[in-house]
Amino acid sequence: MPISRRTVLAAGAGAAATLALPREASAGTAVGFTLDAVTLDGGEQVVAITLDTRRLGPIDPAGLTTSTFSVHAKATSPLPLAPGEQILSEYDLDRPVTAARLDHRGNIVLELSHAEGQVGGGTLGYLTGRGRNVRLDLVYTITQNAPLARRHGGPVRISRFTQGRLVNPEVDAFSYHTSGSGMKYRLFAADRRKRPLIVWLHGGGEGASLPDDYYDNETTLRANRGALGFATGAGQRIFGGAHVVAPQSTSYWLADGPHFAPRIQEIVRDVVRRHDVDRRRVYVAGCSNGGYMSLEMTNVYRDTYAASVPVCGVVTSVLTDAELAAVRTPTWLVASRDDDTVDPGANTVHAHDLIPGSRMTLYDNVVRNGYQFPGHWSWIYVARNDPSINGTHIWQWMAQQRR
Repeated sequence: MPISRRTVLAAGAGAAATLALPREASAGTAVGFTLDAVTLDGGEQVVAITLDTRRLGPIDPAGLTTSTFSVHAKATSPLPLAPGEQILSEYDLDRPVTAARLDHRGNIVLELSHAEGQVGGGTLGYLTGRGRNVRLDLVYTITQNAPLARRHGGPVRISRFTQGRLVNPEVDAFSYHTSGSGMKYRLFAADRRKRPLIVWLHGGGEGASLPDDYYDNETTLRANRGALGFATGAGQRIFGGAHVVAPQSTSYWLADGPHFAPRIQEIVRDVVRRHDVDRRRVYVAGCSNGGYMSLEMTNVYRDTYAASVPVCGVVTSVLTDAELAAVRTPTWLVASRDDDTVDPGANTVHAHDLIPGSRMTLYDNVVRNGYQFPGHWSWIYVARNDPSINGTHIWQWMAQQRR
């Protein structure tokens, strides 16, 4: 016979037992969730969702499957587009759930399909007309397809899902700051013992867009792993602990390097003053626009930096041969031969030929874990401590330099 929610069963001679089948709990069961992100070599992606289900009671993990929940994601530009302008990487699609599990707090974690170059999941969009990465407006919609089994009590359906913040532990480890001149920067602070300082200068796409009043102090850490690499456990071990600072330009470093140089130097002085920085071990590195700017800093402030790592940097028309020849800071240049954005011969090789004692690593292309990136993205190799000469990798070389 069909079993109702309350059924009387025979339980021996003349006795009766009542079996109460659990009712589904749903009314008023609202749950918040976070978007869990990771900055991949090609930029930040949302790789999982964490549902705050702790207060629902112990969830039975055996009842969780990849079809228990469905996830839809929509990403749109935070800024209105100019006529004819496009924003790359907008999306409106379902995100496949690849795993469903409980974390150590009892929250449900939905792992999402993601990969380098995969459409959907990215947190940044590129405005073609302005040459800027901007943080996309993300709206995630979760649908529960089956009730959740609990170890104690009946099954439960969630009545409402509320989206919370974007969580990226590596990015969140950098605090927000603004210098006296108004330049924003992010800072990873090591412990209070005397530590070196690494200055990371971003590429052209990570600056502000002040005509739109867009100055987010975000994209420098979400667009690539340039600054993040030095703050990893591996980077910190090599440098013996290091502060890492990432200023954000109000436009392009290339637009007016001599104007930006003292503003960057102001940030360096401020960090040195507020933290116990080893002044003999201040390093500067940067990619593309930032590759130029790292050379500009060692050209203008010749007594500050112990080493410089310009990656796929612009040299032609912004630094004279005499200025390059006058650089005395130990310098290691990096680029890829297939860079079709900044000609490596006219820039990286040319700078290497002029800077006394400089080192250079030229790759044929930019490939990481089997995925080929644009040739301009050679900063990926520096962020992973890949360049090496005679068995010495670039981070170890930097860490050895003293002013």
